[in-house]
Amino acid sequence: MTNHVTSTIMTEQEAIDYAREKLHYFDEAASLSCKEIGDGNLNYVFRVIDDKTGQSLIIKQAGPVARISDEFIVSPDRNRIETDILRLQGTLAPGYVPEVYHYDAEKNCVVMEDLSDYTILRAAFLKHETYPKLAEHLSTFLVETLVSTSDLVLNHKEKKELVKSFTNPELCEITEDLVYTEPFYAHPRNDVFLGTRHFVEREIWGDKILALETAKLKFQFLTNAQALLHGDLHTGSIFVTQDATKIIDPEFAFYGPAGYDVGTIIANLIFAYVNAEHTSEGPSERESFQAYITTTIETLIDSFKTKFIQAFEAKATEHVARYDGFLEHYLQSVLEDATAVAGLELCRRIIGIAKVADITSIANTEARTKAEITCLTLGKAFILDRAKYQTGTDITNALKGATHVTH
Repeated sequence: MTNHVTSTIMTEQEAIDYAREKLHYFDEAASLSCKEIGDGNLNYVFRVIDDKTGQSLIIKQAGPVARISDEFIVSPDRNRIETDILRLQGTLAPGYVPEVYHYDAEKNCVVMEDLSDYTILRAAFLKHETYPKLAEHLSTFLVETLVSTSDLVLNHKEKKELVKSFTNPELCEITEDLVYTEPFYAHPRNDVFLGTRHFVEREIWGDKILALETAKLKFQFLTNAQALLHGDLHTGSIFVTQDATKIIDPEFAFYGPAGYDVGTIIANLIFAYVNAEHTSEGPSERESFQAYITTTIETLIDSFKTKFIQAFEAKATEHVARYDGFLEHYLQSVLEDATAVAGLELCRRIIGIAKVADITSIANTEARTKAEITCLTLGKAFILDRAKYQTGTDITNALKGATHVTH
């Protein structure tokens, strides 16, 4: 299914008019104002609020090209995919995604719950804030969405229909290029920090064994329709309070390797840890926040494993999946994929076009160079030796070791 209308991007006033005329969400006497608050790479996000009552909503509109670069021509059908998957995830993992109010195929927009009372996790981590329930929330969301959409649980015909519905070629192409391909050779679109360039040329672009492993991983991504993924689960796609976690922006959703989402969030937790190494105001702040991050990584991975096994035992319907040893084989492959994807994400955010503020906000040139080399060193190890990392402490021990190496 693709949209047949390519609309122009609304102005803030047009978003107000749309809310009044189409949504029936606000009272007729509402005093509405609007601000475009999108800070991502693809879409336009309008927050419409009734200044009298504080009642508000979000209108997210997709254009035909990405905000990050007009080189990326992207189907506005991604908003249909986002709407459908938010509704599905809301059923599978209640409370972990924003509520969807309305979808408009002609305007290429989805209207949803406003999460302004929440904080974007990346922004919170840049302030070294901590959220003790995060790992348990994320592990639950990951297991409930991944296991329940796989061949382990679904009737295979039903699952194949979902694969068709969530085929997402334009957004997948961005991932295929920016995550799996361009960072690992001297592609002209890469954006390498000057202090890091020599290391990249020698240790990343100059390593043929690494190149081969990324090729294997790319074809795994292209061909393994294992589970319905969020597809872009970084700390900028997570909203938090001390008691709640909401996952947003699943427009990259498609059927792929189940470890992909797990690996992406692990890498982004590592970015937060590395940022704290170089930006904390003192040893106490640094040690406290880094201890929180390592605990979060360990809890996330180990809780994911435990909950995965529990979900399998409770939900699996496929007869052959119940054979002795199959669950262990399946879960090990998911964890290997997660580790490899963490490695890809660590490399591509340093080398490629789409950066993360955790690293770019490090003002000191020498400190940023050290931070980037730490990420690249870890990323390379995770890709090459992905079978070695099967527990949370396997990951955090590697993180601690790479952080304290003098480059």
